[in-house]
Amino acid sequence: MTKTTALAIQIVTGDARPIFRQIVDGIRKEIASGTLPTGSKLPSVRGLAMQLTINANTVAKAYNELTDLGLVESKKGLGLFVTQQQCTLSEEERTQKLEQATDDFINEIISLGFSHREIIEHVQGQLQTINKQDKER
Repeated sequence: MTKTTALAIQIVTGDARPIFRQIVDGIRKEIASGTLPTGSKLPSVRGLAMQLTINANTVAKAYNELTDLGLVESKKGLGLFVTQQQCTLSEEERTQKLEQATDDFINEIISLGFSHREIIEHVQGQLQTINKQDKER
């Protein structure tokens, strides 16, 4: 029997993103950072809903989106598992996604009053953390 991997996701009630989006983003980050490697079993819909004290339908919506994105797959009778990540985007599509994500990030933080240096240092720190986790795998 495959052991379910615990998820370190926190729901922030003041966040502008809907709760299902916070779950999707949290799991995507854990997959990208290697915390959830290929083959990891996700908690059941009911189990994660209880952990986060939210409605199970919200978790189901997040899991459906992750499935649609190809990040997880359902194995009948066994549960939901992280899939092998494949980059199916062209270089142009990847660049467009990077530009969109950067624009969204800047629009989100511009009014918070951080200096450019503080923002760059924070992003570099986050990238170093991900790089360190990659090297440990």
